[in-house]
Parts: sequence; structure tokens; C-alpha cells
Amino acid sequence: MSAGVPTWRAPVIGCFLAFMTVPVAATALFSFATRWDRTLWPEGFTLAWWAKVTSRSAFTDTLLNSFWVAAVSVLVSLAIVVPAAYLAHTRLPRAKPWLELFSIVPFSLPGVVLALGLIRLYSKLPLPLVNTPNILIAAYVIVALPFMYRAVMTTLESVDTRTLIEAAQSLGAGPIQIFGWVIVPNIAVGIVNGSLLVFSAVFAEFVLANLLIGTRLKTFPIYLVEFTRSDARQASALALMSFVIAWVISLAILWTAARPRKPQRGGGHG
Repeated sequence: MSAGVPTWRAPVIGCFLAFMTVPVAATALFSFATRWDRTLWPEGFTLAWWAKVTSRSAFTDTLLNSFWVAAVSVLVSLAIVVPAAYLAHTRLPRAKPWLELFSIVPFSLPGVVLALGLIRLYSKLPLPLVNTPNILIAAYVIVALPFMYRAVMTTLESVDTRTLIEAAQSLGAGPIQIFGWVIVPNIAVGIVNGSLLVFSAVFAEFVLANLLIGTRLKTFPIYLVEFTRSDARQASALALMSFVIAWVISLAILWTAARPRKPQRGGGHG
């Protein structure tokens, strides 16, 4: 049996790699092609499409807008999810099933339904949310909740929180000191992984950005979609940039997860 394994393993892996890499390679070739509609291969290569699409002021503006919205969404997610996950894990175990449920709900809500619901809800509140970037950030925090929560909670469950809390209390630390100086450093891997996942999800999101604020705060995905209707080669260049950013973030997540953890001292589990 073992001798026959390589006969099917190589084709399966090869098909998977081709399925993942051929579309990206074709997009990259098309973004450099002078023309690619009459023959099997591009008729020539040029940097003109890249120069055109990056020379526009809208390119820099939309890229910075996406980075800004993604960064703020990460910070808000951290401020909400990390303390909530810590309290549920250490002091309110009965709340964990509810948090698990709430962390799954965003996956079941289509972007259009979520956008309309947020507009109806926040339009009745005396807060500057509708038609502003604030409502987009609020929506992104909801959408990104599963990514941040699962990364943080998984790390919390692998840490001996009870021993850490008891040791800190024996040294006279208060609840805020325990959380900020003891727990947070020990779950830094989960915080970093969750932040990277949220950042990558928000940076590439189009539906909510288009429905909630549209051109009032044009993000990089909106800028990309606009070019798909006018110039596919420039759109391919933007798509490749977006892929590279997501690829770098994925490598950062893998590198963070692969870092060896220092063994903990202590016995019981929190």
C-alpha cells in the first residue's frame, strides 16, 4: 500500500498548486502584457499599466484610506474582544457559549443584510455614524469579530491563566495590572494573529465599503472595482498588489504561529 501512495500524491498536490497559482500568474502576466487577446501568450510586456494606475492621486488616497480603516478596526476589535474574552475565560465561564454564538453570527449574515441593518439601527441614534467612516468601522468590527475572538480565546485556553493570576495576586497586583502586565504578554501570539487576520479581512472588503459610504471614503477595493469596468490591465495590477499585501500578512501570521513559545511554570489550567 505504501508503495502506491506516491503515485496519486504527486498529481493531487500538482493539481492543487496549479489551481492556486495559475490564476495569480495569469493576472500578473496580464498586468504586464501589451496585448493578450489574439494569441495564447502575451505579445509583449510593458510597465505602462502599472505606471498609469499608480500615478493617479486616487491610488495613494485609497490605499491610505484602506490602511487607516483597517488599522482603526483592529484597534477597536482589540479594545472590545480581548477584555471580553479574558473575563469570559477566567471569571464568567457561563458567558463563553454566548460569545461563541455571537462570534459565529457574522458568518451567516450577508453583507447587504448587515449594511441595511446597520443603517436602520444607527440612523435612529444620536451619534455621527451614518454616511461617515465611523459606521464602516463599526461594521468591520462586527464582521471581524470571529477572527479576533477565536485567535484570542484559543491562546487563552492554552495558557495557565489561573496560576498566572494567583502568582500576580500574591505579589500584590490588582486586576488591571494582572490583565495588562501578565495576561496580555502571555497571549501576545493570539493578539498578533487576530490583528493580522482582521487587518487582511478589512483591507480587502468591498461590499460593506461600497454600500455604507461608497465614494465618500473610497477604499482600495472600490478603486480596484472601478478599473474592472474601464481597463482590465490596470485592474489586474491593482489585484496583484492586493494579493501581495494579503500574502505578506499570511506569511506574518505563519511566522508568528511558528515562533517557539517559552514553557510555562505552574500546574493547573484556567
